[in-house]
Amino acid sequence: MSDQQFGSEDVFIEIPNQSLFVEGVLNLEPDLFMKRLPHRHNRGIPKPTYEPELSTKVKYPMSNYVSNHRLSESNKSFVNQLSTAAIPNSVQEALADPRWKAAMNEEMKSLQKNETWELVECPPGKKPVGCRWIYIVKYKADGSIERFKARLVAKRYTQTYGIDYTETFAPVAKINIVRVLLSLAANLDWPLQQFDVKNVFLHGELSEEVYMDLPPGCMVLEKQCQKVCKLKKSLYGLKQSPRAWFGRFTKSMRAFGYRQSNSDHTLFLKKQHDKITALIVYVDDMVVTGNDPEERKALQNYLSREFEMKDLGPLKYFLGIEVSRSSEGIFLSQRKYALDLLQETGMSGCQPVNTPIEEGLKLCVEPNQVSTDKGRYQRLVGRLTYLAHTRPDLAYALSVMSQYMHNPREQHMNAIMCILRYLKNAPGKGILFAKNVDHQSIEVYIDADWAGVVDDRRSISGYFTFVGGNLVTWKSKKQNVVARSSVEAEFRGMALGFCETLWLRLLLQDLGYLSRQPIRLFCDNKAACDIAHNPIQHDRTKHVEVNRFFIKEKLDDKIVKLPKIRSEDQLADILTKAVSSQVFLKFLDKLGMYDIYAPT
Repeated sequence: MSDQQFGSEDVFIEIPNQSLFVEGVLNLEPDLFMKRLPHRHNRGIPKPTYEPELSTKVKYPMSNYVSNHRLSESNKSFVNQLSTAAIPNSVQEALADPRWKAAMNEEMKSLQKNETWELVECPPGKKPVGCRWIYIVKYKADGSIERFKARLVAKRYTQTYGIDYTETFAPVAKINIVRVLLSLAANLDWPLQQFDVKNVFLHGELSEEVYMDLPPGCMVLEKQCQKVCKLKKSLYGLKQSPRAWFGRFTKSMRAFGYRQSNSDHTLFLKKQHDKITALIVYVDDMVVTGNDPEERKALQNYLSREFEMKDLGPLKYFLGIEVSRSSEGIFLSQRKYALDLLQETGMSGCQPVNTPIEEGLKLCVEPNQVSTDKGRYQRLVGRLTYLAHTRPDLAYALSVMSQYMHNPREQHMNAIMCILRYLKNAPGKGILFAKNVDHQSIEVYIDADWAGVVDDRRSISGYFTFVGGNLVTWKSKKQNVVARSSVEAEFRGMALGFCETLWLRLLLQDLGYLSRQPIRLFCDNKAACDIAHNPIQHDRTKHVEVNRFFIKEKLDDKIVKLPKIRSEDQLADILTKAVSSQVFLKFLDKLGMYDIYAPT
């Protein structure tokens, strides 16, 4: 766009609706009828519900379950700032605030400078893609607000395959990879630096012909109101934008001597002089770590020349996860996310419970059960699933609830409410990556609950994996087939967990920290361990012979060993069944889960 098209001044004014264009200027005059309405004096004004004195009426106030007195001053300032800025819910709200209005103008000028589109008449038969505004608050490393960011994004659900886009796949970083890097950083004292790319998707070139509506709230001349934007470069929200950006970024990293890891293509590695530098990217958010400070500085300078980079300082907030570092290690939590979820669901004042699912509870589908709001149930399960990135204590409960997404009943919604009540008990609970001596070791705890699903009598498998003594991955999953015995269920679960450890082994090998010691696989079922070592074929194991030979081969190659473990020490037990609160809390301590926000 040229200055003549949008003008050199602000392209936004405070407007109630984009449809009110009159000769390029918007009608801001309110309805005259509204002016004649008399002011009512006969109705009292109720006190706002957020007044402090009303908190004494809450039987279970949130202050009894979350506090920041254990945090350092810098972390305390950071977590307090996360809740200070309100995000507007509409363009009208944003334009009423000068800070958000300035952010929108800055975004439009950036798009104009990048020549993202040109205004043209919409060709016959072409349907333009819609667009909308997204608002984000960016924070500095010390917790203070850095800036207010407004992003114009395309409505991808209005695109048509074969017309507006073709190939769309682009990899993003797995949260499991991030946890492994954080465990190594805690054990080896590696620094964690975070970077952000400004207008990341605008660097990609479009090969398709895409037309888009004018941005909401944008002021144009009257003769241009019927025109559309013909995109010359990729834009946020387009289905092909991530692929275009990642291709460009990969090309730049390879040109600087980095290679992609075989275990995850979003992890870029460079080894030189017995030192290593690792970069992991999630769209426009990057985390750099390693033991080569000179290479990290050179990488930062190179990326700044290639793209418009921003140094966010030490890692504090990544993908909604709060990161706190001290001499004891690195702590991950989603405290703000949990508190927002409790606030949105109206459960901030509920009575807390000690476990996310009632002991011994077995859910099923009963024909006479009352139905519940399917959309609300699915949204709550989705929100809680994202929270489980730092909360392995929710894994089993969410695995059970996810089985009833298609037709939830009242008992299933009550179980979801139980999880929210459990969150109220410790919203700041998270994982601690402590500093351990053996940072290369790999351990996995595997368990299974035979015929634990009442509806189809399938079994539930679960595993916890540890790298360097820190919990990095976990899963609770219903098995795909019905097991004929508890041994078969345990054996299938053993194969599932062992595949995860082989992936971790490959990752550590890429990083250059592969241990010579075999993987320690803890299974409390003696019969399953005997079958893994036994080369004789049994009638009752013919249907699991693939898994049997798979594990037997790794045992013979000394890649894995099966040490004995008592059932009461099997950590994965909480991933396969609803246990008592006493057992549940005991295992959480062993997993390295803590709550640094606990009041006492």
